Amino acid sequence: MPQQRRSHLGRLLASIGILASVVFLLNFTFGIFEIPDNIPVVGNLDEAFFTGLLIACLRYLGFDPIPFKGRSSDKPEAMEQG
Repeated sequence: MPQQRRSHLGRLLASIGILASVVFLLNFTFGIFEIPDNIPVVGNLDEAFFTGLLIACLRYLGFDPIPFKGRSSDKPEAMEQG
């Protein structure tokens, strides 16, 4: 699959998204500013959002953090025949 050209602004925003996600997920604030995790279901939504943002930004920059997600073209031909 050919690589798409990305704009400088897009790469900058993706890099900022990665940095923000990593800082949030490392939890330097010790839970002061975000939704408290002891609230059922809602408490984990912020971590889920920033994990999704991290994966989306990495994929935008060309790094696939989930390389095994079902590409059928990677199968050897011998396995497809048998």
